[in-house]
Amino acid sequence: MSLGAEPLPARSLYWAVQRRRNRGVLGLLVVVVAFLMLYVWLFPGLLTVAGFAKFSQTWFPLALTAMAQALLMLAGGISLAMGATVSLGTVVAATTMTGPLGVAGGLAAVVLTGLLVGGLTGVIAVHLRLPAIIVTLASSFIVGGAALLILPRPGGSVPPWLSDLLAGNSPTAFALLILLMVLWKLYGATPLGLSLYAAGENPVGAYRSGAPVDGALVAAYAISSVLATLAGFFVAAQTGSGDPIIGQAFTLNSIAAAVLGGVGFLGGQGTMRGTVLGSLLLTVMINVMFFLGLPPVAQYVAQGLIIVGAVALPQVAARLSPRRAERRA
Repeated sequence: MSLGAEPLPARSLYWAVQRRRNRGVLGLLVVVVAFLMLYVWLFPGLLTVAGFAKFSQTWFPLALTAMAQALLMLAGGISLAMGATVSLGTVVAATTMTGPLGVAGGLAAVVLTGLLVGGLTGVIAVHLRLPAIIVTLASSFIVGGAALLILPRPGGSVPPWLSDLLAGNSPTAFALLILLMVLWKLYGATPLGLSLYAAGENPVGAYRSGAPVDGALVAAYAISSVLATLAGFFVAAQTGSGDPIIGQAFTLNSIAAAVLGGVGFLGGQGTMRGTVLGSLLLTVMINVMFFLGLPPVAQYVAQGLIIVGAVALPQVAARLSPRRAERRA
């Protein structure tokens, strides 16, 4: 065997893993493009810079929380504290940025809050071997209560120039989303990033191979919470104030976006690009239904049916594939 032929098996294995992780992303992209075309037909202003900027500002917080949720789902976990953490981020931002700390200090406080919440949650869930759904459910009550203690009702303020920068007529949110995707790609190449997928796909094998599984899981919880509090920071800039309950919808919507993007509940399946596409599809769906004049109740029903279909179709296709193979044989 020649030396030039040796890397081929490794390369083939790499692409096999990528095909498995990206399964369904192409189909999702087709659906997203179809919905975007319908949205542009209903609202041509989307093609203007200001229109795209406003749309990306609506999309960005959901994309951020969906990425945060996907981080845990890739490792076989889930977070029911996502909405409460977003709310905590908004109140911390709105109560610190106009004080002596300034914007830089407020941003640092938001990031440190996310690290503290996520780090403690991760240590409890990972080292005590407790189910993620139970730990994050309890965390949602604690974090939500903390948000209410800091700011019992909507209030606080955000510097106007920051609101103009993040929520003005320039697509800053879209640029930030691209930056986050680049950072995720870099993180995925680190030992912690590789161990995250390994922990979801085969945790026993990952432990035996010496992968830092526990560290990767705790890091995933910490990074997930930081992304959620940063989403709250952005929402505070959008609204110009903090709100202790504004993030409630993000818990289920982040799960829905991740599932639409192909992330499985059992871990090790899905990609971050699929998650971002799922959040885009969910955002476009909501806007399209609004422009079609559907009442809120009908929007929720349609949204739920589409999500159920997106989850069920791959399972049905997987079950039908062996039967088709048997018939051909």
